Amino acid sequence: MTFEHKDAETTGAVRDEMGIALVAHDGCKAEMVAWAGEYREILGRHRLYATGTTGGLVAEATGLPVVRFRSGPLGGDQQVGARIAEGDVDLLVFFWDALTAQPHEPDVRALLRLAVLANVPVACNRATADLVITSPQLGGDHREHVDSRLAGRVAS
Repeated sequence: MTFEHKDAETTGAVRDEMGIALVAHDGCKAEMVAWAGEYREILGRHRLYATGTTGGLVAEATGLPVVRFRSGPLGGDQQVGARIAEGDVDLLVFFWDALTAQPHEPDVRALLRLAVLANVPVACNRATADLVITSPQLGGDHREHVDSRLAGRVAS
């Protein structure tokens, strides 16, 4: 498996639908729900993925369909990472609590590592999420710039 976007053959045109993953630590869930509510119309045009509790809260507050994985500490972060590796996620919005130690920190690091290697934009706070979700380039084929060290490699 290589880190290629499933639509890599496109010419860079804006795609109608993207995969957007939503992850939030406990101390940031209310902020994620508020953000998703504010951008409900935009998010409604895309496939939404989320870790368990975050996905449930966002779906309940917005009425949008959300593919929910397990809770982050119970493997949900890894499930989101797998979707990134498969090319299903085009944007990761991850509101993480920088002041609280997380027992599943290795999973969080692995998730962020996959996003970096696959050239998936990551928004770790509301300001960045606002900028990315309203960008005129949202949906562009940014994956053409995947880390060159991965070219032709098979992930294990």
